[in-house]
Order: sequence, then structure tokens, then C-alpha cells
Amino acid sequence: MPALQLQPYSGSARKLVLGIEVGTTYSGVAYTILDPGVVPLIHGVTRCASTPCSAGDSKIPSILYYNPDGSVACAGAEAALPGMDLEAEDNELVFVEWFKLHLRPERLDAGEIKRRDLPSLPRGKTVVDVFADFLAYLFRCAKRYICETHANGDSLWSSLEDRIEFVLSHPNGWEGAQRGEMRQAAFMAGLVPQTSAGQARVHFITEGEASLHFCIQNGLANKTMQDGQCVMLVDAGRKTVDISSYELISVSPLTIQATSADCIRQGSTHISARVEAHLKEILQDSAFGDNKYIKSMLDYFNKAKKAVFKDEEKPTYIKFGSMGCNDAKVNIRRGQLMLTRENMLSYFQPSLEEIVAKIKKQLQNATRPPTTVFLIGSFAASPWLYASLKRRLEDLGLTLFRPNSHTNKAVANGAVCFFLEHFVSTRVMKITYGVKIVVHYNPADPEHLQRAANTYTKHSGRVVVRDAFSPILKKGTRLRETMEVSQPYHREALDSRTLDNAVADILTYHGPGADPRWTDLTPELFTPLCTVAADTSRVARVARQGPQGVYYEQQFNVVLLCGLTELQAQISWTEDGVERRGPAKVVYDDYLNVSRRECRGYGAHMHIYGSK
Repeated sequence: MPALQLQPYSGSARKLVLGIEVGTTYSGVAYTILDPGVVPLIHGVTRCASTPCSAGDSKIPSILYYNPDGSVACAGAEAALPGMDLEAEDNELVFVEWFKLHLRPERLDAGEIKRRDLPSLPRGKTVVDVFADFLAYLFRCAKRYICETHANGDSLWSSLEDRIEFVLSHPNGWEGAQRGEMRQAAFMAGLVPQTSAGQARVHFITEGEASLHFCIQNGLANKTMQDGQCVMLVDAGRKTVDISSYELISVSPLTIQATSADCIRQGSTHISARVEAHLKEILQDSAFGDNKYIKSMLDYFNKAKKAVFKDEEKPTYIKFGSMGCNDAKVNIRRGQLMLTRENMLSYFQPSLEEIVAKIKKQLQNATRPPTTVFLIGSFAASPWLYASLKRRLEDLGLTLFRPNSHTNKAVANGAVCFFLEHFVSTRVMKITYGVKIVVHYNPADPEHLQRAANTYTKHSGRVVVRDAFSPILKKGTRLRETMEVSQPYHREALDSRTLDNAVADILTYHGPGADPRWTDLTPELFTPLCTVAADTSRVARVARQGPQGVYYEQQFNVVLLCGLTELQAQISWTEDGVERRGPAKVVYDDYLNVSRRECRGYGAHMHIYGSK
């Protein structure tokens, strides 16, 4: 079966699409120029300024140097040039790497390197600042590359720069807060203006789905291209491993459903981290245990041994010094450190075990388990990982396939393909979304009775109990791209003007069930996702008589549009028998800490209530 062909562009005006992957250690940019009626071609940016990208494979080092005044000295390929470390030392430049990990959700810290253990950011810089600086660098690379490689490139860019569509990828485990920060970084980097129209030109996709788009578009998933088949994607990168499962609903038209996704931090750099920790331990009493020797050993291991290890019985030798470097107690002879097969396995095995554990988890939870696994990413080139994973998956009844072509550019290319084709049309929700509400107190209900101390009286005279939970979008729900869900709510106030605006927190429930009733039973499983703020001045309110006099009641729906890769919200209400809609602003509260600030003008949080 040949690779799936992209369809001719059906738009009426020429457009540029940039797919950007900001990776932990390497990044990539891909693009396509859309001409009406023409089948688009996807290209990779393989040159950054005058410097080729890593090995010519479109990968750009995710590193920066900052000047003492906080400005960017250089970034990416330029920051990796020989001699930059000496220039940095002479000019007191600050080196930054792994900055992307500062952006990840706090819940991913569990059992892994904590945020406090990451390389620090420059003084006075937030992770969004650094992300924006690096996005600006990648954008400049793309601009220069397109201008230099296309006929009349400068005029081409000038004609397209105000309508560029950006598709930013992120790890599977990231959520709305991280996308909000990436969007803010895109504004700060000058990719788009900070307007509604500018915001609409920034799109997001998980790295797993981007890789799937790449595989499908390049014909890599042909062996499983049958209705009802499932496929699993293991995107093994340098820092993280994304594991995603997808069900092929139909081949014609092509409809893919995302069923599960996990992100673990067990990429190839974690092997190097285990090597470094082991070297420091065994060499602590040796004359060769200082940092310069260990750094030399680690550099040699990364460049010459890590990528070729095949689990052979013979030992591995690490070159680091001269012929006069000897220490028999730690297996150093003639400037070489000998590592046993057991040593090497101790570095590699933990990554394999975590990958297999996540695969087993997805198999256990799958209604239709996959039969084929695709291994892609830079770590996929490891012969040990491929052979070991293949053996382990065969025991699980799975066939492992590793594409022959370069797939370390899969994410950026797949991000562009996602914009063009949208192969993934449905998703299965992994968590429950909802809001905290109050409900009418019913003393005959045992759950209400045990919360008798947590009640109060509304303006209407109704007694309500706090800490109830109202699911809007339940775990396990299958969402199409155009699907929306809503729940009705109402509220009351003595002053009608306080009903002109509404603010509510959307919570996510990470527990085992899909329909929790109360937030106070397991509060640790409820996490604030975002704040929805809406102008409700047009929503009717009804005057009623209560114990304290006249009060006003208002009814409306909170609508979530969740079928795409981002959460969007609206409110709806009925006016003269006709449904009306109004926009709602979705604001995430994490590093930016803007949720309460931006929503302050919308008034106090809603005390919405319903029935249980």
C-alpha cells in the first residue's frame, strides 16, 4: 500500500504553515507553502542562519547562551559551534539547556527528577521567557531558510508573514496550562500578535499524534491499515518517551481515534545520567575520579558507545586519557575504563522496563488491543533498545516495526501534516472535567446528612451543601472534532448587576471512576485546569421574592468544545425561545499566574448549583 497522498489545498489564498517542535535536547521546524489547487509538499528547515542543523537531519540543539544583561547571545546551532564554551567563559555568558522541562506539569515530577534538580534558568528569566527567546530563534531560522531556498524568497515571505499558521507540538502528558504558556511564548516571540486573530493562528498537537501523522503520510503504517486495527506508537527521544495508542476506524475516508497516551522521562539522556552517576561512585577514591576525567569518559560514551551497544558478552572500553593512565582497582588500563556487560545493562535496562510497563498498562486498558508497535525517535536507532523491546513485545503478542527512514524529524513534519489532513478525528477522554457546585440539601440523603455542617442558606431560602462536583465531560467519552458537551447551571444574587459576569474554575478528576459526586472525599484527585470567564450581561435574570426580599436568578449552560487538541469554552442561554451563545475566556493558572488577574474584571467566582 503506498504512502497516503496529501490532498490539493482547497483554500482560496496562498498560506504558509510552520510546524515547530521544541524538544528537550533538540528541536525541529518543518513547513509547507499552500497554493490553491496544488498538492502541498512538506519541507524541513535544515539550515539555521549559516550553520547546518545537526547531521543535516533538521534537528536543532535546544540550547541558548545569554549575555550578562539578559539578552540572547546565541542559540541553537550557533550555540553549539566549536569554541563557544571558551567564548562563554571569556564573556561571562550564561548557558541554558533542558529549559523545556521547567514547563512540564508538576504531577509529572513524581518518582523522577524534580524541578528543583533541573539546570537553573538565568536570573530574572522565567521558562516562558526562555521558551519565547528560543521560538524567536527558530522563527528566524525558518524565515532565512525559506527566503534563501525559494525563488523570490524575500517577496514570498513578505506576502505570507501576516497569515502564517503555527502548529506547536508538546509531550503527551502536557495539558491546557502548558499550552497556554506556549501560546504566551509565541506572542512574546513575535510569531503572532496578541489578538484573537493572532491566537487563532497558533495550534497545538501532542508529539505522539504528530508522529502518527508522519507515519501515515509516509506509508509507515501500511501493515496495519485495515478497518478496526489498532497501532501503538513509541516515540523514544533523547529525554522523553511518548507512548500512544490509536484505533483505525476506517481506511476510506481515513478516520483515526486516539485512545490513550503516556509520557515517561526515560529517553537516551537518562542512560547517560546513570552512567555519570555510576562513574562518580566507582571512581570516587581513584586518581581519575575528578570532573575532567569523568566528563571525558562520558563524552566518549555518548559519542562512540551508547548508540552502538548490542548487549554483547564482551566488555565495553571507554577511552579518556593517555597510555599512562592506569588503575587496576577500577579496571582502568592504558587510558581506557572497562565496563562489563552487567554495567552496560544497568544503564539501559531501566528505560526498557518503564517503556514495557507503560505498554502493558495501555494493553490492559484497551478495549481493542493493538497488534503492532512502531518505534520511532532518535533513541529508536539504538540496536539494543530495538532488539530488547522486540523480544519483550513478542512475548506480549505484539509485532515491533522500526521504520528505515529518518524519523527523528517526525514530530515537526507530522505537525504540518496534522494541519493539512487531521487524520486523528476522535479522542477518548482520559480524565473527567467538571465544576464544583452546591446542591440542595436533602437530610434524607446519607451523603448530605454527613455534610450537615457544610451547609448554608441561599437568598432564595434554599439550604445547600458545598463541595459537590458536577461532571461536564466524563472520562471515557469519545469526542469527535466538532463535538461539544454542556451542563446547565443557575445562580442567584441580591444585586442583579453581580450577574453581569461569571467566573468558574474547571477541575479535572484523576481518580479511577468517571462520575465523582464530591470533591471533599479525595481532594488530592481534583486539580484546577483553568478558569472560564464570561460576559453574562445578556443572559436573562428573573426577579423572585425571598426571605430577605427580592433576589435575582439566572440560568445558563457551560459549554466545552473539546474535540480538538485544545479546550475551548462558551456559555449558552435561551432568549425568546432561541438559543444564544456568548464567548467565554479560558485562562490557565500556572507559571504565568494570570488566571485570577485576567478574570478579576469578570467579578467573583460563581456559586453555581444544580441537583443531585
